[in-house]
Amino acid sequence: MSPGFGAVAAVLLVAASLRSAITVVGPVLDQIGAATGLGHAALGLLGAVPLLAFAVVSPMVHVMAARFSPESSLIVALAAITVGTGIRSVPGNGFLWCGTALLGAGIAVGNVLVPSIVKRDFAGQVQLMTGVYAAVMSGMAAIASGLAAPLARWTGSWRWALACWAAVSAVAVLVWILRRRPTGTEPPAGAVSAAAENPSNTVNVWASARAWQVTAFMGSQSCSFYVLVTWLPSVEADRGVSETTSGIYLFVYQLIGIIAGVFVAVPLRRRQQSGVAVAITVPMVVGSAGLIALPALAPLWVIVAGVSSGCGIVVALAFIGLRSSEHSVTARLSGMAQSVGYLIAALALLGAGLLAGAAGDRSVLWLVLAIGCVQLVPAWLAGRAGFVDSVSPRQS
Repeated sequence: MSPGFGAVAAVLLVAASLRSAITVVGPVLDQIGAATGLGHAALGLLGAVPLLAFAVVSPMVHVMAARFSPESSLIVALAAITVGTGIRSVPGNGFLWCGTALLGAGIAVGNVLVPSIVKRDFAGQVQLMTGVYAAVMSGMAAIASGLAAPLARWTGSWRWALACWAAVSAVAVLVWILRRRPTGTEPPAGAVSAAAENPSNTVNVWASARAWQVTAFMGSQSCSFYVLVTWLPSVEADRGVSETTSGIYLFVYQLIGIIAGVFVAVPLRRRQQSGVAVAITVPMVVGSAGLIALPALAPLWVIVAGVSSGCGIVVALAFIGLRSSEHSVTARLSGMAQSVGYLIAALALLGAGLLAGAAGDRSVLWLVLAIGCVQLVPAWLAGRAGFVDSVSPRQS
C-alpha cells in the first residue's frame, strides 16, 4: 500500500526544518560579526559548526534509529533544532556557538534518516520523493535567505531574524509526536538482532569504493553550496550591492535550484546516472567562473550556479538510495556520505573564511571554481549503476 498524504506531509515538514536555520545566517553575517566582534576566520568557523556537527553525529544515527526507532529519533532531532535555534539567538557569544552546535546535531539526524525513511516508505518512488523533499528543503532555505535582512531590519535585530525559524521545526515536532507509533507497535529488541543476521545489514560501507564515490560527490556539491550560501552576500557587498539586494541574489540562487531539482528527478530514473551528474556539475564551474570574470552579470551567474546546486543535492541524496539495496544499508551509506561529505564542506568553509581574511571576500569564488572542477570526477564514478553492498567487487 502506498503511503498516504500524512506520511508525505510529515517527511516534507522535516525537510522544511533542515536548512532554513543555516541559510538565514549568510545575509546577516556582517551584522553578526559587528555585534559579536567575530572576524572573518571566526565567522567562517561559525558557518562550519553545523557541518562539523553533521560529521560527528551522522555515523551514529543508524545505531540511534535501530535502538529507539527512526520516528522517535526524528522527534528528538527536531526538538534539538528548535531549542538550538532559540538558544543561538540569546545575547552572548557562548549561546551563539552552543545553539549553533545543537541545531547542527539535530539537522544531522534528520539528514541521515530522511533518505532511509524515503527508501523504506516510498521504495518505488525514491527519485520522485527525493526531488520533492529536496525542493521543499531548498525552498525553505531560499525563503529564509530572502527574508533574513528584511526581518533583521523590521525587528531591529539579527537575533530575531534567526530565532523565528524555530517555529518550523516546532510544528514538525508536534506532527511527528502525533504520528509516532504506539509503544506496542515498535519493533521488539530481538528484531534488531535478527536483522543483523542478514548479511546486507552488516555491510561495511566504509570499505566500498562505490560508497566513497557517493561520499565524494556529496561532499563536493555541499562545499559549493555552503560556501556560496555563506559568502555570496559578502562577496556582493564588496561590489557595493546592498544587504537586501544580495539577500535577493541568494534567494534567487536557491529558488532556481528548487525548480531545477524537481526536473532532474526525471533523468535520474535511468539505470546509469553518470551523464546526468556530470551535466549538473558543469553549471557550477561556469557560474563561479562568471562571477570571477564578469561580476557585473552576477544575477545571470547566480542563476547558472543555482541550477547546479539545486540539482546537486537531489542527485547526491538520490545516489544514497539508488546505490543501496535496502533501507538498512541506505541508513549506513547515508551516515557515511553525510558525515565525511559535510566534514569536507566544513573544511571548505573554514578555508573560505581564512581565504577571505587574507585576500578579500571575492577570493572565495576561486575556491568554488576549484571545487566544481574536482566534482566532475566523483559525479561520473558515483553515477554508474550498482550497489555499495553488491557481492561483485566491480559494483562496489
